[in-house]
Amino acid sequence: MKPILAKAQLDYMKAKNTFENRAKILEKEITAKRALQEISQDLMEELVQATGFHDAYNDLVIAENALIEWSHTTIKHEKSYRENRVAIDTMYESVNSSPEKRQELIQLSMKIR
Repeated sequence: MKPILAKAQLDYMKAKNTFENRAKILEKEITAKRALQEISQDLMEELVQATGFHDAYNDLVIAENALIEWSHTTIKHEKSYRENRVAIDTMYESVNSSPEKRQELIQLSMKIR
């Protein structure tokens, strides 16, 4: 039986899949262009825009932020939150202090049912 996911979780999964697909397309374009010419910054910027990678990245960040916000709101109803409020709130406040912490919090947010 498939788990029931919240809208924020579904939106994140969709944005992540789109981002990963655009990244693959971008890699293929870079490989094709590299065979013909040197990849300059201007060409790279053009490829990032043309493949939709930039928009997919922005959408992913928005979905991640919404997921993190949703999980923080949702977890406040749990008994464990009330018992560990300071530690949990500190974790959410430091979400942008490192990519590793952010990714860990996103993974934890996806486990909430």
